Amino acid sequence: MEKSLIDKNNRQVANWLLIGVGMIVIQVLLGGITRLTESGLSITEWKPITGALPPMNDASWQAEFDKYRNTDQFKYVHQDFSISDFKFIFYWEWGHRQWARLMGLVFLTGFIYFLLKKKITKGMIIPMLILFLLGALQGAIGWIMVQSGLVPEKFYVGHIELTTHFIAALVLLCYTLWFALGLLPSFKEHVYDRRVKNMLVFLLGIIFIQLVYGGFMAGLKAAATAPTWPDINGSFIPAAFSELTPWSSNLVNNKLAIHFIHRGIAYLLLIVATIFYLRTGNINANPAFKKYRLALLALMFAQVLLGVLTVLNATNSTHFLWLGVAHQFTAMLIVICIIILIYIVRGKRVPLRI
Repeated sequence: MEKSLIDKNNRQVANWLLIGVGMIVIQVLLGGITRLTESGLSITEWKPITGALPPMNDASWQAEFDKYRNTDQFKYVHQDFSISDFKFIFYWEWGHRQWARLMGLVFLTGFIYFLLKKKITKGMIIPMLILFLLGALQGAIGWIMVQSGLVPEKFYVGHIELTTHFIAALVLLCYTLWFALGLLPSFKEHVYDRRVKNMLVFLLGIIFIQLVYGGFMAGLKAAATAPTWPDINGSFIPAAFSELTPWSSNLVNNKLAIHFIHRGIAYLLLIVATIFYLRTGNINANPAFKKYRLALLALMFAQVLLGVLTVLNATNSTHFLWLGVAHQFTAMLIVICIIILIYIVRGKRVPLRI
């Protein structure tokens, strides 16, 4: 097969995968809105096929509402909800699930199309299967997360389950992006620099920890426990940091401790990203490296600012909603940037088998 035709086919498959990356980003943002509007428990059943349609008449709506009224979230948090209020949160959760169905459809139809057109090579089959399994796993984790909030005396989904769902989505995003980059002719040029690569991997490791604590912050609604800055309710190290026993439980369940850690890691990331930018200024790199290197630093500064604004508006539900979504979106852009940078400096390109 001619090289130009191979590049053309690979580019088409890569563009399809990049559409998937964009859809994953939207799915995570929809999940964020669903969480912030407290909509996640409005649909109490998992029906991947028959659940694709919302209730179509008053009787069906009442039946769904009655199921929700049996949850402790309704009994203790939303006991004043009318069926109109219920429809609002129902449609957010339904839209979140519907987008997931659409993602599956885009993947399946695209896979079949490219397979029939013989644009998918043998070397792509296993990565495609991994993508499918990661997507299926993400759906299963999502339902486990919802179930964690439907048990007695639980008003919201568990913060550990929510964080697992969030991290799994980012793993899917990163894998899909990496797969696509390997097929794009424009990313064939690489820069091999072990020092730069190690710095980026170190930075990615810190980002991973930060994303985990971001999930804990969201699941525990920890921002509202200290809507102040630069202090945390008047102090820089909260007195309640180690109030739980055993001490290690504070790292996972203590709202103020998690708040403190999340802020501290944000400052650390900003420092490390700045050092990375300054120390790689003279590297002989391609234009893509220079572009994403600058974008990473700019996004880090924007993310810290958004984090501060989100905390300060934690008690204003409207502002908090959209600032929280922007904060989450910027986090994903940072992850995308650093994955691209790692790909560029990872060394010799290992092409897919044709």
